[in-house]
Amino acid sequence: DLPTVKLGKSSKVKVGEWVAAIGAPFGLENTVTSGIVSAKSRDLPDDQFVPFIQTDAAVNPGNSGGPLFNMAGEVIGINSQIFSTSGGFMGLSFAIPIDLALEVKDQLLKDGKVSRGRIGVLIQGMSPELAKSFNLKKAEGALIAEVQKEGPAAKAGLQEGDIVIEYAGAPVSEPRDLSRAVAKTKPGTSSKMKVIRDGKEVVVTITVEEMKSAPEVKASVQKKAKLGVSVRPLNDEEKKKFENGLVIVEVTPDSPAEEAGLKAGDILIKVGGKTVKTFDELKETVAKAQDSLPVLVDRQGQRTFVPIKLKPEEKADKK
Repeated sequence: DLPTVKLGKSSKVKVGEWVAAIGAPFGLENTVTSGIVSAKSRDLPDDQFVPFIQTDAAVNPGNSGGPLFNMAGEVIGINSQIFSTSGGFMGLSFAIPIDLALEVKDQLLKDGKVSRGRIGVLIQGMSPELAKSFNLKKAEGALIAEVQKEGPAAKAGLQEGDIVIEYAGAPVSEPRDLSRAVAKTKPGTSSKMKVIRDGKEVVVTITVEEMKSAPEVKASVQKKAKLGVSVRPLNDEEKKKFENGLVIVEVTPDSPAEEAGLKAGDILIKVGGKTVKTFDELKETVAKAQDSLPVLVDRQGQRTFVPIKLKPEEKADKK
């Protein structure tokens, strides 16, 4: 017969609405502070799965775990973190949305643990330059930069360069939309995913799995392509890690490659959507490019797509 609070819906929270926080900052019990919702779905570096509610309600050490109320007296969040350079409140407070807290509670009661889904891909956002290089009108979606071998994505037929625009019927505008949707999916569940591949929409069915918790080499033959890079083939040690690719040995100053941020040691995996194993393949692909082309690069084990903007003199010779 103890009194309880009423829970609201954090999904209905709007930026600008008034909120109140209750807690015991610095041991001062039953302290109430107020403010407004500054932002929703805020990403923090130490937690990619929580879409935090950002407020300017004064929260300090001792407030963590306390409720965040809306003006109807409903709990819409759990005060969790602050951003501070002094250790005290600086106008940036973050609360765990109550909808997510309830999902976690349900999993703990049912299974005794929290399970998150995974599909085995590395994704990145779509910049305007990347969108242009893929011939897209809008810079939206989650670009797949790497597909893990034997993972759910590989089994479903997803490929590097696919751009995810929809998952389980919900639109994917940016990478975090996909990350959070997949994490919330129960392992073993099959979901429909819509991707753009070579300019066409493709629908694949993917079965989500449960998330489980380089030596120095000498350069050999160096050749230059119109990107402004000197490259060499993979050596025997690198071939154990990569099926194909070319290693960048040198980047020409003021070249398209340098302007795009390519560096010596980067491994060119795909150029313009095609794998490259030889210098001739690289040269041929670049020669056919127009204004820009996407390049898949592996840098110290992390893959990412980089848009290369070609200058007039780097375009194809039509002769």
